[in-house]
Amino acid sequence: MRIHHLNCISSCPLGGRLMDARSPGVLQRGRLCCHCLLLETEAALVLVDTGFGLRDVANPRARLSGFFLSLLSPDFREELTALRQIERLGFRASDVRHIVLTHLDFDHAGGLDDFPQARVHMLRQERETAQAQSTWLDRQRYRPQQWGTRANWQTYPASRGEPWFGFDCVRQLAGLPPEILLVPLPGHTLGHAGVAVQRDGGQWLLQAGDAYFWHEEMSVGVRPRCPSGLRMYQTLMEQDRTQRLGNQQRLRDLRAQHGDAVRVCCSHDPIEYERISGRRMGMPASAAPQTA
Repeated sequence: MRIHHLNCISSCPLGGRLMDARSPGVLQRGRLCCHCLLLETEAALVLVDTGFGLRDVANPRARLSGFFLSLLSPDFREELTALRQIERLGFRASDVRHIVLTHLDFDHAGGLDDFPQARVHMLRQERETAQAQSTWLDRQRYRPQQWGTRANWQTYPASRGEPWFGFDCVRQLAGLPPEILLVPLPGHTLGHAGVAVQRDGGQWLLQAGDAYFWHEEMSVGVRPRCPSGLRMYQTLMEQDRTQRLGNQQRLRDLRAQHGDAVRVCCSHDPIEYERISGRRMGMPASAAPQTA
């Protein structure tokens, strides 16, 4: 299975260095990535998260909340949408037959409308929480304006799982090969999941979504670290703190015990993204193989 790493539009949050640990100061905006995966399977293309989409770029105020637009000021470059990068790789939107979502936050699901033929896979709890719109923050983060293809949604109970390196996972996703798994990782949202992909050599890549935000949170043998602003943002966005912190520890244990078999990455860490993709996060995907 060939894996492409895509940054599908960076967010530029207030706080600068407090958010990305590498901006020159705190009075300018930082820069975080939106790390999605494009999988070339034998049958079709599979997209793991979509980032922001073409309609978000064209009319962000009609699609996204003013609160998050002000806080994050996304770098709306059309060439960094998933669709445009997929076209750059020589494919068409119709080649993407499946999308597997870690969760439905606006910066992970904004490109759903760009792939109207794709079946969308997620945990059932994520759909239910997103559609309930129970709190003010839920109404800012979950944007029904992005859900024009909701008739294509396929959901799965988190309880329907089998063991995977100490985690439960959902197997036999409809129409997908067994090398792609949903791994429940609730906390950031109640229906949040990671997506595990088995590579040709037998090793796994776990895209952990927003289960953590910074590579040093996964440090083994030393105290985990995260830039202070980014840590505050995680606290703002969490729906279950106990589960979120518990799953972070489980991911650290996974790295410590099975680091040779499983590589873990998250959605927004620019340093981690550039290491695993081999290019700067402002560069669109190229046709060169990416299998990290």
